[in-house]
Amino acid sequence: MSLLLSDWRVLIGRNVKHITRNPEMLFQAVSLPIVLLLLFRFMFGGAITVPGMAYIDYLVPGLVVISIGFNTTTTVVGVAADLTNGLVERLRSMPMSGSAVLVGHVASGMLRSALSLVVMVGVGLLVGFRPAGGVLGWLAALGLLTLFATGVFWLATLLGTIARTIEGASGLGMILVFVPYASSALVPTDSMPLVLRVVVDNQPVTVLIDAVRALLNGTDLGATGWLALAWWVPITVLSAVFTVRKFHQRAMA
Repeated sequence: MSLLLSDWRVLIGRNVKHITRNPEMLFQAVSLPIVLLLLFRFMFGGAITVPGMAYIDYLVPGLVVISIGFNTTTTVVGVAADLTNGLVERLRSMPMSGSAVLVGHVASGMLRSALSLVVMVGVGLLVGFRPAGGVLGWLAALGLLTLFATGVFWLATLLGTIARTIEGASGLGMILVFVPYASSALVPTDSMPLVLRVVVDNQPVTVLIDAVRALLNGTDLGATGWLALAWWVPITVLSAVFTVRKFHQRAMA
C-alpha cells in the first residue's frame, strides 16, 4: 500500500506541475466560468425569473457544475496523449502501478475544478450572489461537488482510454462538457417542453445541481440529496473500475 500511495503521489505531482507550468491551462480553468457568470448575470439575467430566489443565487451553483464539466476536456486529452505518446510504455518498464497514471489525471482535474469553484464563488459574491445556507449546508454541498467531480473525471479518463487519437479524445471530451448544459443549471425546467423536461429533471446532473443549489441557498432539499448520492456513488465506482480495466487492456496491447 505504501508503494502504491508513493506511485500516486509521484504521478499527481507530475500533473500538478503541468498545471503550474502551463498558464493557458490555468486561464482555461477560470476564464469560461467568469465569462458565463457575467454573461448570464448581466445580459440574460434580467429576462429570467426564478420563483423564490434571485437569479444570481440560482445561477452560481449551476455554473459551478458546468465549470467542472468544462475542465474534463484537458483530462480526456491528457490520458489519450499518455497512451499514444509513449509515456505508458516507459512506465511499464518500472516497478510502479499503472493506475497511478489515471489517479494523477483525476486528482489534477479535481484541483483545476477546485480553482474554478473558488473563482466562481468569489466573482459571484462580487456581482450579488448571497447564499443563505449555513456552514453545514456548504460542507454538504462541497461533499456532493467533490463526489460529482470524482465521478466526472473518472468518466473523462475512461473516454481518454477509449480514444485512439488525441484529436478523437478532444471530440469525446465534449460529451462531458455539454451534458451539464442539458440540466437545470441555467434556467428552471418548468418552461421546457414536456418530453424534454422529463428527461432533464431525471438525469443525474440535474438532481445534483438541485441538491447543491438547495444546500447553498438554505432552501428545501427534498429528496434531491439522496438521489444525487444514488446516482453518483455508483457512477464513480463503476467508472473507476471500467477505466482501470480498459487502461490495462490498452497498456498491454
